[in-house]
Amino acid sequence: MHEHDQSGVDWRDGAVPVSRRFDDPYFSLNGGLAETRHVFLAGNDLPARLRPGFHVAETGFGTGLNLLALAQVATVPVRFTSFEAFPLTQDDLSRAHAAFPELADLAAELRSGWPGPNLRVGTVEAQLILGDARETLPRWTRRADAWFLDGFSPARNPELWSDELMAEVAAHTAPGGSFATYTAAGHVRRALAAGGFAVERAPGFAGKRHMSRGRLTA
Repeated sequence: MHEHDQSGVDWRDGAVPVSRRFDDPYFSLNGGLAETRHVFLAGNDLPARLRPGFHVAETGFGTGLNLLALAQVATVPVRFTSFEAFPLTQDDLSRAHAAFPELADLAAELRSGWPGPNLRVGTVEAQLILGDARETLPRWTRRADAWFLDGFSPARNPELWSDELMAEVAAHTAPGGSFATYTAAGHVRRALAAGGFAVERAPGFAGKRHMSRGRLTA
């Protein structure tokens, strides 16, 4: 059952936010936080690699779940930059965060600074860069140590998975930096490999066969 609101979000079973624009859920109610930990944290060998000043970047902020999961395990000051074209409202964030009571304190910190652009969540200094990543990422002057590639599915949101944007991800990665993503789509893997990543498939979360991860070697 879907519940309809006016912010571009539908609510599946009253709890899972679904993008009306992309017809794709922001997270799975069956293990959304566990999936984030499996794909984006473990996929980038985090938190083991964290050190003061470590910089995580992300395509697709969504509900901020990835930031919250990072903040929960970060014990040193780290930076986080997220590229988001269609930010949720504070009310939608609050409703989505209710699904993760163990993150309640961190989620409250996130919402207190919403919509940014600068947020502090635990030890994480976060920046939200609004707009089309195809325009904003090429202008970004920093390089990330780890990327969370978390746009809506490549089939529904191809703009966030184009060869050109994946090349920009590679160009904005520090030497030896990494990426992780839930998708194993061939064109995404090939584009990241062309950018200099050593790309590998890894077991996906729960019933999903594969995800992708890699380290920059070029």
